[in-house]
Amino acid sequence: MDKFVIEGGVPLKGEISIKPAKNSLLPCLAASILTAEEVIFEKSSSLSDINSMLSLLQYLGVSVSGKAGERVVLKADKISSLTAPYDLVRKMRASFLVLGPLLSRFKKAKVSLPGGCAIGARPVDQHIKGLKALGAEIDFEEGYVVAKCNRLKGADVFFDKITVGGTQNILMAAVLAEGRTTIINAAKEPEVVDLGNLLLKMGAKIEGLGTDRIIIHGVENLKGATHCPIPDRIECGTFLAAAAATRGIIKIKNCIPAHLEKFLTKLKEMGFEIQIDDASIFLNGEKDVKSVDILTAPYPGFPTDLQAQSVALLTQASGIATVREEIFESRFMHIPELQRLGADIKLEGNTAVVKGKTLLKGAPVMASDLRASASLVIAGLIARGKTVVNRIYHLDRGYENFEERLASLGAKIERIK
Repeated sequence: MDKFVIEGGVPLKGEISIKPAKNSLLPCLAASILTAEEVIFEKSSSLSDINSMLSLLQYLGVSVSGKAGERVVLKADKISSLTAPYDLVRKMRASFLVLGPLLSRFKKAKVSLPGGCAIGARPVDQHIKGLKALGAEIDFEEGYVVAKCNRLKGADVFFDKITVGGTQNILMAAVLAEGRTTIINAAKEPEVVDLGNLLLKMGAKIEGLGTDRIIIHGVENLKGATHCPIPDRIECGTFLAAAAATRGIIKIKNCIPAHLEKFLTKLKEMGFEIQIDDASIFLNGEKDVKSVDILTAPYPGFPTDLQAQSVALLTQASGIATVREEIFESRFMHIPELQRLGADIKLEGNTAVVKGKTLLKGAPVMASDLRASASLVIAGLIARGKTVVNRIYHLDRGYENFEERLASLGAKIERIK
């Protein structure tokens, strides 16, 4: 397996441009199943997750022109299979998002229960509950969800808890359903809004995107569209955290600062100099900063996907910070690895107590999931001496050419095959 070797202690300086959002692009790719016409993505990301989704779509019979990282054209006019097999779905949880569009357009689907990062229970019960409300018959057979219907019918879908994937799956299922569907307690994430905007271009009738109540008026069919996914707010936040932690100076281009409002607020509270305009963020991390407390929450709250990176950053702030994780119960697996580097962190249930300012020293560490990987890379950039980050295949799921882009900012980082 590949690993990173990092020589720490170098402030990151320069400019970086943000890639299309993985968590937006994945459901948008799945939405191509909803029409027989071409769906064109002007930009895409060259990530293992994107390649996994494209492989799954090709298995189902979707024609794919272009490749991940470039312009991609999808056409689902000759679907040959309605089964998403375990070998493809197990690699990535977002593969489960083909269930809604397959069922809605073709009236049946068989999709393996998903895999993905080991960050705690991430059940699909809310997806299933929503599809049943729309009239689907659901069975479970040997690790597969088997769904069928005559035609889905609009209904009120109430989520017991906010679910991004559930909102996206029901949104795609409802656009071709008969009548009106209302999703109550819907996710407000920008990635949900971006999917909705693509569906609108395809001819869907949707109201309330970005609120907790989305109304969909079903249509008979959808047409093709051209779409450019939003920039990746989590990638943007990761580069900001890395520059801040190394006392660097960075300008982030091709981003949407409004999507990171809570994260940027915390950086300002810490004492970092932040300047923003419509599509860029400037951060000066050269001065001493203080700790802040963090509570993760669904959007527009503090993103759980930036919690691990923020913990690494807080090891370099003066004072004591509490970081409380409210989304996933097993999302502190990076803590023991940060402790190996010298971080002074104590775990108390779903709360990490981080004491700074701490001198980190290089050591071998092991990545457990995607965002934990980014946290360990940031810690390695801070640490004195050499840090080896093992099992970085997790990181390749969400960051394109990460080591090369960090190196362009001055980082001493190398990928070892």
